[in-house]
Amino acid sequence: MKSATTNPSRLSNYLLAIRPKTLPASVSPVLLGTAAVPLDSINWLLALCALGCALFLQIAVNLANDFFDARSGVDSEQRLGPTRVTHAGLVSETQVIVALSLSLIIASICGLVLVAYSGPLLLAIGLLAILATFAYSGGPFPLASHGLGEITVLVFFGWVAVMGSYYIQTHHFSWHVFALANALGMILAAIMLINNIRDIPSDAAAGKKTLAVYLGATRSRKLFAILMILLPIFHCLAFLFSATPNIPGILLPLIITIPLSIQVCRELSQSEGRMLNSLLAKTAQLSLIYGAATSASLVFI
Repeated sequence: MKSATTNPSRLSNYLLAIRPKTLPASVSPVLLGTAAVPLDSINWLLALCALGCALFLQIAVNLANDFFDARSGVDSEQRLGPTRVTHAGLVSETQVIVALSLSLIIASICGLVLVAYSGPLLLAIGLLAILATFAYSGGPFPLASHGLGEITVLVFFGWVAVMGSYYIQTHHFSWHVFALANALGMILAAIMLINNIRDIPSDAAAGKKTLAVYLGATRSRKLFAILMILLPIFHCLAFLFSATPNIPGILLPLIITIPLSIQVCRELSQSEGRMLNSLLAKTAQLSLIYGAATSASLVFI
């Protein structure tokens, strides 16, 4: 790990650390969960707080990952992904911890507003989310280093974020929304999977056993294709669970997202190494496109 250096563009270094291209993964679930609520019943303050909570928790996860991977030696000169600021010495460890702490404070403030409206269940879920922020890359059993990165993303950014955004508005559970959470969760898990496929050589060398390291590149690519196949299946199930299913509402998001998911699968089969960086960004964009298209179908169709 290099020592911190003076850089005139400190803001750009922090932007590099929070990984803006991955942030659609926290916006899409809140958008989708909120759109499942009748428009005239939405409390926009709660929706905004849910978005702030999800967004700053993801920023905290990204900063924690940057910090812990530098400390553990996972980040090295072999790394093919974007520059990690702690390892590169662009931002000091202390500065990363301060930024991480500020992100958690903002997320916690937003979360406490949600707890005040929705009760202690949200408090328990929020505490688990904060614990997962550190457990993902750090602690005695880093989840990302034991093949659990994708399932962690599915649980917290799929199930918890989508269902949580819906629950704070309605105070009840919905199979319809749970199926939507799984549909979006397939894309979010796929984002993590592409990241881990790219990093197989460096992760394996550092002893970080991600799911992609366990499966190998070929089977990981097959798993990615399976996730893309499950996306429309869960989507259709969601609308079957809906009290008022309608064909246009089912078809619109699929017409938009299926061609994009096929394109991403094709590119993945032909991409290696640093070429996967742009594909990771495209998959993150796919999550936002699916979330926006499905939200639009829920609200307007």
